[in-house]
Amino acid sequence: MSTIRPKDRDAVIQSLRAGVVPRAGQHLIQVGRAGELDALLKDIDRLADGGSAFRIVVGEYGAGKTFFLNLVRGIAMERKLVTMHADLNPDRRLHASGGQARSLYAELAKNMSTRTKPDGGALQGIVEKFISQAKSEAKTRGVESEVVIREFLADLTEMVNGYDFADVIAKYCQGFEQGNEQLKADAIRWLRGEFTTKTDARAALGVRTIIDDASVYDQLKLLSRFVRLAGFSGLMICLDELVNLYKLANTQARNANYEQILRILNDSLQGSTEGLGFVLGGTPEFLMDTRRGLYSYPALQSRLAENTFAKSGLIDLSGPVIRLSSLTPEDFYVLLQKLRNVYAYGDPGKYLMPDEAIPAFMAHCNQRLGEAYFRTPRTTITAFINLLAVLEQNPGADWRALVGAVQVAQDEGGKQDLSVEADDELTTFKL
Repeated sequence: MSTIRPKDRDAVIQSLRAGVVPRAGQHLIQVGRAGELDALLKDIDRLADGGSAFRIVVGEYGAGKTFFLNLVRGIAMERKLVTMHADLNPDRRLHASGGQARSLYAELAKNMSTRTKPDGGALQGIVEKFISQAKSEAKTRGVESEVVIREFLADLTEMVNGYDFADVIAKYCQGFEQGNEQLKADAIRWLRGEFTTKTDARAALGVRTIIDDASVYDQLKLLSRFVRLAGFSGLMICLDELVNLYKLANTQARNANYEQILRILNDSLQGSTEGLGFVLGGTPEFLMDTRRGLYSYPALQSRLAENTFAKSGLIDLSGPVIRLSSLTPEDFYVLLQKLRNVYAYGDPGKYLMPDEAIPAFMAHCNQRLGEAYFRTPRTTITAFINLLAVLEQNPGADWRALVGAVQVAQDEGGKQDLSVEADDELTTFKL
């Protein structure tokens, strides 16, 4: 088994201990969910072939939705797709009139990633890759670069904001050739949706439109076509925390966002978008609540309804909704083994507990928490890493005594505390 770099190990352990998903190193702890991953891999292949995709990934809090979405993004980048991702919150929505939709677009553009820039900020590199291809073609034909750029982008002019999009790319090329950094910066600002007034955009670039709340989805469709022209396979957009739409108190605002989801769903399933895929993450309430969830919107309910034949243990992963299944005890055993390995930097000689400690820990969790610890792995993972931390900092501590002394108590906030007595000191594992 290969050793793990301290940087990668710390990124994984610190994130999991805090209950958040690590941005790197997911492959070190990935287990199970083979069927769900296979379904998304087929979507990625369809995008690379010029098709479209739409999925809603549903799971309880702590069930691993964000981890799953990050894993899918990583695979998409390896397959030469461009990815964009963002979390929805009260200031970032799919539809709004007060700048929240443009704020979501700006966040997506900031997080634009490729295989060579997996942490975001890839937009400028994609534009320059496209321009370098155009300049090479122009040199071969003996014409101006802008002429070739206009030819390449001619198909985009039929789309909303297509003319101005082509103008902005041409302005970036002009700044590139003249060494005008300000012109290049203004072009990137427009592409990122950072201009707030049309007056500023016209003064800087000579264009009459900006990316606003009403044109966010149209701009994403433009970008999906553009990245394919730049030599990439397609564009995958991952949106997490859609439960924030469910929490909107204003019924009109909530329904407007659901209408936008319906528009995206229709375009994707009808194949009217090219190389554009959406993966949305939400809770069961966000999907199934007939009063405030997606099912409260009849057109969405009929499209997202479960397959009535997929019951009694039968599954159907070909529909737009993917429900994250609970990890099996076998998956969990492998996961805890991987966590022990990551904690020890991949060196078996540094393992803090023997093999028999893992089944004992699982038996304890099953006894104290019941089957919930399979459904929501976050709590058990955090407790396991906290247990390893106690063993690491107290070399004389016996894992048997620690696991055997665990007590479950309810705190004032209704959360469970996993308390461990070691050497007369009380260490609390927050669940």
